[in-house]
Amino acid sequence: MPAPRADADTGLVAGLAGVAKNAFGLFLSRLELASLELGEVRDNLARVLLVGALGVVMLWFTLACWTALVVVLAWDSLGWKILLLVAGVYTVLAAVILQRARKLAGGDRLSMPATLNELRNDRDALL
Repeated sequence: MPAPRADADTGLVAGLAGVAKNAFGLFLSRLELASLELGEVRDNLARVLLVGALGVVMLWFTLACWTALVVVLAWDSLGWKILLLVAGVYTVLAAVILQRARKLAGGDRLSMPATLNELRNDRDALL
């Protein structure tokens, strides 16, 4: 029986080491991509939250001032019906603000499409 060659063992070990090195490099590149996209998502989420918070604060002050003014001016002629009208206007405003918030949060602005696509490609290549 011939003795196993040292070249074959070295070649196998070197090949496995190369595969491990490439796999680790792939893992690091995916991790870097994910961290970059996560930073973008964090920035977009911070903008959405800041705009939403400022909008809510300003809306409360505006609504309080205008409501008090309208109720005081219209109470003599409309009585309790002015409160019904104000409630209707607030309902419409709330619907408009909700649509705007959905528009800001939608459109894949809070997702990581490139990272997810690369991870799907990696999965498909390995399977």
